Amino acid sequence: MKPTNRIPRLGVDIGRVIIHGDGPDTSFIQARDDETAMRAPAVDGAIDALARLTLRFDGAVWLVSKCGPRIEGLSRRWLAHHGFFERTGISPAQLRFCRERREKAGICLKLGVTMFVDDRLDVLLPMAGVVEHRFLFGVHASSDPTVTPVPTWRATEAAIEAILDEVDRGVPLAPAGHHAQRARP
Repeated sequence: MKPTNRIPRLGVDIGRVIIHGDGPDTSFIQARDDETAMRAPAVDGAIDALARLTLRFDGAVWLVSKCGPRIEGLSRRWLAHHGFFERTGISPAQLRFCRERREKAGICLKLGVTMFVDDRLDVLLPMAGVVEHRFLFGVHASSDPTVTPVPTWRATEAAIEAILDEVDRGVPLAPAGHHAQRARP
């Protein structure tokens, strides 16, 4: 494995990774008003895990979301309404939106993101060669062996912590595009 001097940086999607998707009693995407959208809960464990990870990453955590203007506005209001930035320690300046899924890879490249959590394989696959460690959230298996499935935030945090522990022991991050074989949580 070729050593790298890249500093670990985390990128996280918002929809269905931080903000729970539409459920029987709440709706975010289909909400016709702010009140309904604000009732959408956070994904179980997301805020606490991100608070701990933000400390571990020394604040190098970005939210990167693909959506249109209406959902961008709802997302910004949801994050403020739920005190997300205060509760996690993530800076509001570290929030990025794009209109096309494929744009996330370029944003990650520009920010130097080394790990990314998303619930869509079609977002994570184009990040090969850009983001060293890609995590497919909310599933137990991935059809692509270079993407780590993480069904919950507990599993996500454990997988990320294992990589950070290796970095702390002097094991360099794998160069982008190289998938180190790791035990799956």
